[in-house]
Amino acid sequence: MIITKAGRRMFPAMRVKITGLDPHQQYYIAMDIIPVDNKRYRYVYHSSKWMVAGNADSPVPPRVYIHPDSPASGETWMRQVVSFDKLKLTNNEMDDQGHIILHSMHKYQPRVHVIRKECGEELSPVRAVPAGEGTRTFSFPETVFTTVTAYQNQQITRLKIDRNPFAKGFRDSGRNRMGLEALVESYAFWRPSLRTLTFEDIPGMAKQGSYQPKNNSCAVTF
Repeated sequence: MIITKAGRRMFPAMRVKITGLDPHQQYYIAMDIIPVDNKRYRYVYHSSKWMVAGNADSPVPPRVYIHPDSPASGETWMRQVVSFDKLKLTNNEMDDQGHIILHSMHKYQPRVHVIRKECGEELSPVRAVPAGEGTRTFSFPETVFTTVTAYQNQQITRLKIDRNPFAKGFRDSGRNRMGLEALVESYAFWRPSLRTLTFEDIPGMAKQGSYQPKNNSCAVTF
């Protein structure tokens, strides 16, 4: 995942479908991104593998991306696919634009939070998500990514340029499409199914939520 000083949109964008909310209750939807471990990584070209290169850099200030539709009723959230396509990543520790701050060459895990409005009155983009009965957190192993300031693999570079709607300026309209389609097909694992977040106890959210794959969806995650 490319990160820049100015901020770069996370691509592919993470999208989820939420069910089981109280239709009349107000909720915030938010995302944060946490380190997977305390290691720094490097890419070894001759073996095409990521290897541990040392200890992680010092922790960065916590940032939370609050979905711009928040707060909204459970009915509103459940009738739409919740997309985080406007979330931006940066490696600028002095960022004042509200972007998520990450270190390059580290592994990270995005987390989605569903927060009842009365439990999120103090919700802030520069403070950790409040814990408690009114908050449920979801994460998916397949969304783990490694941050870079330049892609380490030429095939990933070509794949992302072709599929990212914000990379049109890098495309060569005369490129052989057959080779590209074969490349996209070889990376089919980049297109997992849309995730569904389910709350079994609707008003109080007392039970642990779960996620269920939803087949035949066109949404993508990492």
